[in-house]
Amino acid sequence: MIEEGAPAPGFELPNEDGDTVSLAALRGKPVVLFFYPKDDTPGCTKEACSFRDEYHRFVERGAVVLGISPDSEKSHVKFRTKFALPYSLLADTDHAVCEAYDVWREKSMYGRKYWGVFRSTFVIGADGTVARALYGVKPEGHADEVLAALTSVG
Repeated sequence: MIEEGAPAPGFELPNEDGDTVSLAALRGKPVVLFFYPKDDTPGCTKEACSFRDEYHRFVERGAVVLGISPDSEKSHVKFRTKFALPYSLLADTDHAVCEAYDVWREKSMYGRKYWGVFRSTFVIGADGTVARALYGVKPEGHADEVLAALTSVG
């Protein structure tokens, strides 16, 4: 697990438009990275839409919101369009960034084991350190929880 106060693992990933987004380029602004398992599934949609609904509050605090999943850019385009998401979704198709943030984990459903994203969110301070690491979050009320964490970051 990533410790709070540690440097955030850097990354460069394509967004839904194929543009490269790098954490280094966002230095100087707080960043909210939420890792989610799959586009257009019930829990992930609820979580993504909660960030959408509170997006203006993140912007007021100067934060950049980014969603990351192993889905493709094409999948992200459909998901972002369908739900009018105002922030970028990053395609971590080889799950290297998920692994760097320790959210790529073995899971189990109906007795079947598989690897996937452990729903988690990181608030990264303007200085590039992890201010809050929230592992295993629930979609309901999560955006408010992250806003509270962001407020404590300053």
